[in-house]
Amino acid sequence: MKNLHVALEDGTPIVNGVDLTVSSGEVHAIMGPNGSGKSTLAYAIAGHPAYKITEGQILLDGADITEAEADERAQSGLFLAFQYPHAIPGVTVTNFLRQAINATRKARNDGVENPMPVPEFRKALLAQMDRLKVSRELASRYLNDGFSGGEKKRVEILQMAMLRPKIAVLDETDSGLDIDALKVVAGGVKELVGPDMGALVITHYQRILNYIEPDYVHVFVGGRIVEEGGKELAEKLEATGYEEWEQGKEAA
Repeated sequence: MKNLHVALEDGTPIVNGVDLTVSSGEVHAIMGPNGSGKSTLAYAIAGHPAYKITEGQILLDGADITEAEADERAQSGLFLAFQYPHAIPGVTVTNFLRQAINATRKARNDGVENPMPVPEFRKALLAQMDRLKVSRELASRYLNDGFSGGEKKRVEILQMAMLRPKIAVLDETDSGLDIDALKVVAGGVKELVGPDMGALVITHYQRILNYIEPDYVHVFVGGRIVEEGGKELAEKLEATGYEEWEQGKEAA
C-alpha cells in the first residue's frame, strides 16, 4: 500500500494515508481502537465497492490492483477473513470451495478451464478439515448458515488453507472465539504463513497475537499508522491502551 486514502461512498474520509508492505513469510498486526478505520482498510484492500480509494495505490507482486474488482483481487491471491462471516443459504461449503478453487485455477491459466479433479479436491478438503478440527458434517451444510461463531471462523481458515492465497487479511478474526477455537484458527494461520504467504492481522486485542506471533506491529489511530514496532509494542498496548496516541490525534 502506497499513501492509501479511503473514503465512504458519501465522501467521508476514513483511511488517511497508509504506507505498508507485507512480504511472504511475514505476519503484520494492525492494532487500533474501535472506529479507527481498521475494517475499512481491510475492505478497501479486498475491493469492497462501498469503499472508494481516493488516493494512493495497492500493489500485489508489483502489479497495480487499485482499480481491480473484488473477484479479480481474490483470483490474484488476496484473501479476506471477515469479522462477521456472511451466511450463504443454498450454497454448501463443499460447492463454495470447489467453485472458488476452480475460478482461481481458471484465472491463473489465462481463462482456460482447468478444474481440480473431484477425487483430488475431496482428499484435500477432508485432510484440511481434519487438521483444522472442522466437523465433516459441515461440508454438506450451507455456508455459515446456522454455524456457531467458532465454526464460522474455522471454516474461513479452511477456505484459506484450500485457496492458499499470497496475502491473507484477517479482520478481527478472533472476535467471539473461545480459547479452543482461537488456538485452532491461530494454528492454521501460523502453519500457512511461509515462503508463499504473508498475513495482515487486524485486531484491537493482543489475545490472538499470543498465538500468532507478529513480526511487526502497527498502531492504527485516526485512519493512519502512528507507530510501528515488534511484538513488544502489542504487549505495551495491552498494558496501556491507545490513550497516548488518541490524545496526540486530538491535539493535532
